[in-house]
Amino acid sequence: MSATPCRSANRLTVVTVITRLEGGAGAHALRGLRGLDRSAFDPLVVTGSAAGALARQAADHDIDVIVTRLLKPTIAPASDVGALRWLTGLLADLAPDVVHTHCAKAGAVGRLAARRAGVPRIVHTYHGFPFHEFQPPLRRRAYIEAERRLGRITDVGLCVGTGVAVEAIRRQILPPHRVRTVGVPVEGVGAADSGPVARQQARTRLGLPPDALVVGAVGRLTYQKAPEDFVAAIRALDRADVTGVWVGGGELAGQVGKLASAAGGRVLLAGERDDAADLLPAFDVFALPSRYEGLPTAVAEAMVCGVPVVATAVNAVADLVEPGVTGMLVPPARPEVMAEAIRYVLDSPAESAQMATAARARVGHRYEIRTLAGALAAAYVAKSGFGPSNRAPIAASAT
Repeated sequence: MSATPCRSANRLTVVTVITRLEGGAGAHALRGLRGLDRSAFDPLVVTGSAAGALARQAADHDIDVIVTRLLKPTIAPASDVGALRWLTGLLADLAPDVVHTHCAKAGAVGRLAARRAGVPRIVHTYHGFPFHEFQPPLRRRAYIEAERRLGRITDVGLCVGTGVAVEAIRRQILPPHRVRTVGVPVEGVGAADSGPVARQQARTRLGLPPDALVVGAVGRLTYQKAPEDFVAAIRALDRADVTGVWVGGGELAGQVGKLASAAGGRVLLAGERDDAADLLPAFDVFALPSRYEGLPTAVAEAMVCGVPVVATAVNAVADLVEPGVTGMLVPPARPEVMAEAIRYVLDSPAESAQMATAARARVGHRYEIRTLAGALAAAYVAKSGFGPSNRAPIAASAT
């Protein structure tokens, strides 16, 4: 852990708590902080891990990062209790104006610590929810109840897509007046290079021939992202001229690697890459088979690059992927259906180009970094009816 930095007395101090400063959620958190007016806000990040491009970007933008090994991505009772105590002490010492948490695990530990430390304003970004249709009912209900209790001490809930916001309201996780939809921030909206030069450069980086048909995905190799369904879809496609590429690492790397090997060279696992966004122009189709999601940043980035998208119809993905207009949606856990959708996109170049053009326009200004930064600034400044005095008490059992 780095030394605690000195904070400014003339700006609102914002402490962002996130399990990992990486992936889509990490990029979302950091891009939002980068866009803030630094004459008004003083940001600090607390995370369980920080490495690679995002850590370098934080340093380049003079955003302090404190790393603690106690903050783990999965449920680990001993570490979780230690993280709660440590973070409560840190927040009590820093006395920030705002604590902003991201994702379920850091959201639970961070919000409870902020409440215990007496932080006047607590904001949480929902990148999706820890409950989903593929869980046992009892576990799902437990997660829903935990999110409801945490919602009682949350002043504003920022949702990455309409589907996430609707779920938060429908499940009574937050009262409607505390819910905001913010979208995902994308680098270079309106300026991304998707021409032949960018395509060739991306393929060279991946070691792919210029004339190959490439179906690609970007995401962590986790249960949520269902990478095994990606491999199954490429196999079901059964086309020797198509190569599947998955960019990203994760805990399922070994298992998915065996499946990729069994696919006879049709699937390339590119591993964790700092240049993932620069590799998107290499793809002819972007295909993401997630079991559950919020709104993946990679989908928006693929659209900015002019790559047609096939994705699963989960949560807020439909904010961007309108079936037959800006891309194609398929049911989750149905790789054979995804294969048919990919086949259609590959075999219908004129229609696919139209969808890609419409998708690029759909991303628009709503997904610019400055748009998110404006939403953050509004959430961080307490307004009548939205301040901490309106928080309900949280039951002790939630700790």
